[in-house]
Amino acid sequence: MSSSMRSGTGGGTSGGIEGWVNGLMDALGAPGAGIAIALENLFPPLPSEVILPLAGFAASTGQMCLVAVLLWTTAGSVIGALALYGIGALLGRDRTVAMAARLPLLKVSDIERTEGWFARHGAKAVFFGRMIPVFRSLISVPAGVERMPLPLFLTLTTLGSAIWNAVFVLAGYALGERWEEVTGCVSAYSKVVLVVAVLAVLVFVAVRLFRRRAGATRLKHPPTGPVHDAAEAPAEPGTDAAEPPPARVREPGTAPATTATPLRQAAGRRPT
Repeated sequence: MSSSMRSGTGGGTSGGIEGWVNGLMDALGAPGAGIAIALENLFPPLPSEVILPLAGFAASTGQMCLVAVLLWTTAGSVIGALALYGIGALLGRDRTVAMAARLPLLKVSDIERTEGWFARHGAKAVFFGRMIPVFRSLISVPAGVERMPLPLFLTLTTLGSAIWNAVFVLAGYALGERWEEVTGCVSAYSKVVLVVAVLAVLVFVAVRLFRRRAGATRLKHPPTGPVHDAAEAPAEPGTDAAEPPPARVREPGTAPATTATPLRQAAGRRPT
């Protein structure tokens, strides 16, 4: 990459992540941008909001072909996602459940609910997850654990990654030397996403601790008194749950009531 291009960024690309990306693109061109994005998928702290606009800026100076940048960065996203999918597939459900059972605040039922949610919304999660910082990488792991069909995973990953990459590459291409403005906007978006994720984790932990403490209190101080009222006690096995009707009381001086069957009436008649 030319020195005029570096100076146009205000010296921000002379070191750190920007300098590293510059070095890759200087040495390899558009494939260097693809390698940087593949590594960004594997290591989410590497910011795609820096790599992609910078690649777009490089294309605007004529150092690289814009179409090649779009293709290579999308290919890098897919390769990184495939690596994480493979990790999830190797991990498998049994190991995931075993790991969850060892963690103090997770239960096997949490994994089962996650599996049910992923079975219903996995396709949307993989597609739209490519447009959410941090989650755009991590979503590949549950897809591998649940063994989402590979053709479907590749299709959704390619489409979602192509949209995300194109937005930032084209923004860097259009802004030129002001490509760092894209980084500022996306950094604010990333911070909002991270804050929401942290709050969700804190709420989950607080609710789980509260339930655990409430359960321990109930075990330590069980409720006193009869659990069921006598009238609500269940009937013993083998007995009829309904009470028999009360017996009639015969008044003094009256004959007991009899119920004669037709056979007895016929037997009691005398022949004429």
